[in-house]
Amino acid sequence: MKESGGDEAPVYTSMVPSGLMLFAARILLIVALGSGLGLGWNAFSGRGLALTGNVFVKAGDELVEAAAAKARLGKGALFVDARPLDFYDMSHVPGALSLPEDQFDVAFARLEPQLRASLDVIVYCAGFGCEASHIVSRKLKERGVPAAILHEGWPAWQDAGYPTREGKLP
Repeated sequence: MKESGGDEAPVYTSMVPSGLMLFAARILLIVALGSGLGLGWNAFSGRGLALTGNVFVKAGDELVEAAAAKARLGKGALFVDARPLDFYDMSHVPGALSLPEDQFDVAFARLEPQLRASLDVIVYCAGFGCEASHIVSRKLKERGVPAAILHEGWPAWQDAGYPTREGKLP
């Protein structure tokens, strides 16, 4: 807005009232300060959430990248699909056994001889944010079957262009 009077230079005033600008600046300061304190607490409290990496990975978990898993498959590794059975039927790693996390006890009883006979077991599930492979891997370890976890799971396998199989048969 332009105000002028006589021979004086024009004076421009803001279209936004100064009270509103002050209010917005205070809100921005509070949000920035709150975010900084929250992130600081998270980082230094010892009880914070992991903001990087996979929060499902625990001490003792062995993560295997897709390329290494493919190489191990070529050397006879046994793949275990921890996704629900319907997902396994749609598509899975060739030779993989279906051991859904939600049906672990029943499926483990059926697959135990094959699992114990394998010296290299790799478990996978639906990828980042899927905890099933971590749970199945730990349950297998509790029963004396060492198992690694395919890092980023099924999507990593597919994205790498590795072979897949459809149907109920491994």
